[in-house]
Amino acid sequence: MSEEKEKSFEKALEELEKIVEELEKEDVPLEKAIDYYQKGMELSKQCDEKLKDAEEKMTKIVQKDNEAEAFHMQEDQ
Repeated sequence: MSEEKEKSFEKALEELEKIVEELEKEDVPLEKAIDYYQKGMELSKQCDEKLKDAEEKMTKIVQKDNEAEAFHMQEDQ
């Protein structure tokens, strides 16, 4: 398994936040911005997959009458 796949959700999110900070700077060269964006998209996908996996696990845990109920994470509003 690659190093990227082994990152914890928290580590991937931390790296993604750093990339966002870098992209918000006005003096980022175009090529570097593209690299940041590409890496950010990869990290975003990893985080999304980990969240979906966690949601599936929670769905299996939260049961009623031996049938799994849908479990949906609430997003901050």
